[in-house]
Amino acid sequence: MTVYESDLPGVGKKHEIELDDGSRLVVVTHHAGKREVYRRPSEDADSEKLFELSDKLARQVGTILEGAYFQPVKTDRIETLLAGNVVIEWVDVDADSSLVGVTLAEADVRQRYGVSIIAIQRGDETIPSPGADVAIEAGDTLVVLGQKDACRSFVGYVSGDED
Repeated sequence: MTVYESDLPGVGKKHEIELDDGSRLVVVTHHAGKREVYRRPSEDADSEKLFELSDKLARQVGTILEGAYFQPVKTDRIETLLAGNVVIEWVDVDADSSLVGVTLAEADVRQRYGVSIIAIQRGDETIPSPGADVAIEAGDTLVVLGQKDACRSFVGYVSGDED
């Protein structure tokens, strides 16, 4: 996907986004915040206006498109962003993970990685607020809360990509 940006003197900015079908989505952002959205069937075609949004509405729609309200589950990793760069992630534990057979107390992920395991999904069962004596099993999905970088580091550890 290629995005083209250009200044519109006296108006604002124009962004053109190449879509998979060869058409282009054109977004004109006015200095006052209003957004106009157009579609161009091809690079050389005229644009057709689709709709117009106020600044406030455009920002709300943008957060929805970004996934702040709902993130579709298409990948193996799910991440929910909370305020202050805090995320909730679902981390799968493979059979070869060094965490298999280790209790939460022994894993000590809060001290080592700055994340908290707030639940464990084990088959059809969910263990909310698991105690320190709960052992991690192969196939578990750990529901983890922490700063985004700390969660990434922990995911790397669980997958064996990081020590």
